[in-house]
Amino acid sequence: MNRLSDILWYDSPASNWDEALPVGNGRIGGMIFGKPTDELIQLNEDSIWSGGFRKRNNPKAYPNLEKIRQLIRDGKPVEAEKVCEDAFYGRNENQRHYHPMGDLHIWQGGAEEYTNYKRTLDISKAVCEITWTSGGVNFSRKIFVSAPDNVMTIIFTADKKGSIGFCAYIDGKDDDYDKNEAYDDSTVIFTMSDGIPYSTALSCSSVGGKAYTDSNRLQVEGADSAIVVIACQTAFRSGGHEMLAISQAKTAIRKGAESLTAWHIADYKKLYNRCSLELSDNSGGNAELPVNKRLEKVREGGRDNKLIEMYFNFSRYLMISGSREGTLPMNLQGIWNKDMWPAWGCKYTININTEMNYWGAEIQNLSECHTPLFDHIERMRENGRVTAREMYRCGGTVCHHNTDIWGDTAPQDRWLPATLWPMGMAWLCTHIYEHFLFTGDKLFLAEKYDTMREAVEFFLDFLTPDGKGRMVTSPSVSPENTYITKDGEKGTLCQGPSMDSQILYTLFTAVIESSEILDPAVKSADDEEFIEKVKELREKLPKPEIGKYGQIMEWAEDYDEAEPGHRHISQLFALYPSDMITKRHTTELAAAAEATIERRLEHGGGHTGWSRAWIINMWARLHDGEQVGENIRSLLSHSTNINMLDMHPPFQIDGNFGGGAGISEAIMQSHSGEIHVLPAIPKDWERGSVQGMVARGGFELDFKWSDGKVTEMTVYSKCGNLCRLVGSGMTVSCEGQSISVSDDGDTVCFATSPDKLYNVKFK
Repeated sequence: MNRLSDILWYDSPASNWDEALPVGNGRIGGMIFGKPTDELIQLNEDSIWSGGFRKRNNPKAYPNLEKIRQLIRDGKPVEAEKVCEDAFYGRNENQRHYHPMGDLHIWQGGAEEYTNYKRTLDISKAVCEITWTSGGVNFSRKIFVSAPDNVMTIIFTADKKGSIGFCAYIDGKDDDYDKNEAYDDSTVIFTMSDGIPYSTALSCSSVGGKAYTDSNRLQVEGADSAIVVIACQTAFRSGGHEMLAISQAKTAIRKGAESLTAWHIADYKKLYNRCSLELSDNSGGNAELPVNKRLEKVREGGRDNKLIEMYFNFSRYLMISGSREGTLPMNLQGIWNKDMWPAWGCKYTININTEMNYWGAEIQNLSECHTPLFDHIERMRENGRVTAREMYRCGGTVCHHNTDIWGDTAPQDRWLPATLWPMGMAWLCTHIYEHFLFTGDKLFLAEKYDTMREAVEFFLDFLTPDGKGRMVTSPSVSPENTYITKDGEKGTLCQGPSMDSQILYTLFTAVIESSEILDPAVKSADDEEFIEKVKELREKLPKPEIGKYGQIMEWAEDYDEAEPGHRHISQLFALYPSDMITKRHTTELAAAAEATIERRLEHGGGHTGWSRAWIINMWARLHDGEQVGENIRSLLSHSTNINMLDMHPPFQIDGNFGGGAGISEAIMQSHSGEIHVLPAIPKDWERGSVQGMVARGGFELDFKWSDGKVTEMTVYSKCGNLCRLVGSGMTVSCEGQSISVSDDGDTVCFATSPDKLYNVKFK
């Protein structure tokens, strides 16, 4: 039986894109409107972008590097920014942007008037279904996108034989298609050569009646049931993309509805069923309502733990549906974009948004879904070497605040608050080490160590003295924010913004620890010398400082901000996703972090979905459960569309993943070498349970709680590491045998063996 938190349902079709329901297999995506008569499914494929790679590095950068640095040192940001406009912006300001595949239209006869309408998305099976009654006949249309079979599948059924009739066709944005015609009597082919060329194949079959092609349409008449499949391939992956798409569609259609459905659900559930969350129901019956009405109740001040539970599950659904092994990583909208010219190009914005997309992957037991990001880092790596050399005369590899399908690393846009920020590759590479910390996969770490090392090598050459004995980035920005100097001048370019130093401290530490973990045979001959340099440089990085408002300083100088309620809270990278600031171990800095968030919120911060999601994670790290609950309600009330997708506005998917990660962090944290269960749950979450949540060190946890306290817990050790649990008075057993623990009144530690399950009991 499906749980309420697994079913999104509505009693009317979507009236616009922000109400449509997303389906996907990591590569092919669709937004389903659920209209009985004139169904619209907006289609995407992850590698359909606007064109090929562009060489955009500005050759004027290096000859002007010291000039711009000196202007920044002299406190002349406006003059520095004029140099930037000429010498550091990309030769072409834009990278490539994401495109939609097209729109699938289905005209189904006999459904002009209908009753008993219901539109559902079962996120436990990744199946969308629309049901209605028309003319005394009950109709159903099921849609899913299969990873095993690489196709979108649409299954038409009715409870009266001979009732199914429809025509289906695809059209392209701006009518730029090259071919839209029948391939044979059961398949239509649609091709585009604008941008990255691609081919989409539609095939159909029916039980009873007849199915055939008519010009560029699939036609079904008088059928008992029918099936349509859609396959798509692009020139990014295959030179023979047209024939491959046709082959995939035809292979799938021969399997039939039952087989396609069974394989899809089995494949999906292998990932989805690994982790679960259950919270006590405090909705007063509202959990039975359609999602749009439940969101209305929350906006009116109602409480709904089951909606929060659904949000958590939905974030996992989107992760599995939007990022699978072998696909591209998720961009600003995942794989769901309707526009030829989408907001911000629907690219990879790597001054937080792309990283946020993957914050929940490891803790929610979806490590495989993280791998497209690592693949893309490798795609960026050589381009980053060229950018490092041509723009800065530095070794290593670098990227600025955006990248695209080709791994472009040159500065994007001509917008001073964001463009000249050389930290994108560095931040992305911290994900490599996080993946290792959660999985303990030393083969992976050995394979990726040189990538992290190269990201560090750039900064060995790039960092410059700040005149105070420290080494800092310059030129740089604190992402998208603007400061005011003591002379009242507004500036963005600066040296040593806090986030840069925090990212570098985290990355340098990851490389140092990786070197200590790995066998010498997999490292370069000069690795020992290299690591000594990294250690020396790490000590010269600026540390987090407390400013005049009791806040963590955002810049090297204690500037005021032009926007005190800015959406970015970059100076708190050290709190989350890093662990340089912790509630338990750096109390003074933690208090300053709290003051930073409060100051942002007092001035209207958290007004975008992803920013509110980041704040949830920060409050969780500060162990403030009530603030976690309040900000989750704000996320649901102000930044969530009725289809549960994040509303920036416009739609950006990062808020969904940041919100899901924040719920996870409230329930379990594992940074700083210790596992803390229930560090920040709101009082509303008085009872609940978790299965399959993953902690760093390779531990998988199941536990239940009541009245805010854990009542039972098991810890499955994948790697055999030492397990350190925050708390005291616990006893541990394995296979019926008592396990020796050390209890210092603050933490309980015990040794584990690989692939063993440990029962933890609490006094």
